[in-house]
Amino acid sequence: MRLTLHISTAHTATCHSERSEESAFSVGQPILAAWRQTQRMPIRRARLLTSAALLLLFFTPALRAETVVLRSGLRINVTSYELLGEKYRLQLSGGMVEVPAEEVATIEPQLLFTSEPPKAEPAATGPYREFIQSASEKYKVDADLISSVIAIESNFDPKAISRRNARGLMQLMPQTASRLGVKNIFDPKENIDGGTHLLRDLLQRYNNDLVLALAAYNAGPERVVTAIPPIRETRTYVVRVKKNYDKRKDNQKENQRKSAAAELDPAKTDGNPLL
Repeated sequence: MRLTLHISTAHTATCHSERSEESAFSVGQPILAAWRQTQRMPIRRARLLTSAALLLLFFTPALRAETVVLRSGLRINVTSYELLGEKYRLQLSGGMVEVPAEEVATIEPQLLFTSEPPKAEPAATGPYREFIQSASEKYKVDADLISSVIAIESNFDPKAISRRNARGLMQLMPQTASRLGVKNIFDPKENIDGGTHLLRDLLQRYNNDLVLALAAYNAGPERVVTAIPPIRETRTYVVRVKKNYDKRKDNQKENQRKSAAAELDPAKTDGNPLL
């Protein structure tokens, strides 16, 4: 396979991913606002503001992202792509690469995040914290990831049963639960232990690729090889879990920031003096 690389400093103007009118309007808003302000300020400052707005227009990252999966298993994150005869032109950050069309296995749309392996960290808050923390330490899986899977799978309902007969907090199939040594599938502690065990096995199977591991948790590993299968439920599931996981991490960072600020200035909490 031959890859042709072209380095450029601007995004390609033609792409396969079509931006909606709403997206185009949101990108154009800084230009319109800048133009209006130029009518009420000195010429030099107006020119500077207009230039900055134009730079924002041309260098704003794409509002959508795709992952191009090659038959070799290589995954390429792109901001846009274009089919030109028998080859794809892929727009990367700061450059462009051309790939023979026959080498492209699939293109995964709208996965607006990277596949980063989760790090094992203690659970901050939430239901079943002790069980989640215990499983996290046992299998070396991030407690926040476990919580996010539970939130999307069952909304923390230990008696949940899906239409496909998946059961409990982490929605284990009876045969999978049995293989993982879970005796009482509705017992929160056992279910969390079994589900985390499964997550750990999938992360190892896919070399810590979180996206593929989550896809396999939902659709089954037999359907996931090098890419997310074209199943709407699975794609939606991966996005929802990752968004929940990212939100937990953002909240964790914010709490750490507030704690650090409180230690530096113990006389204040959230910016308000203690009375």
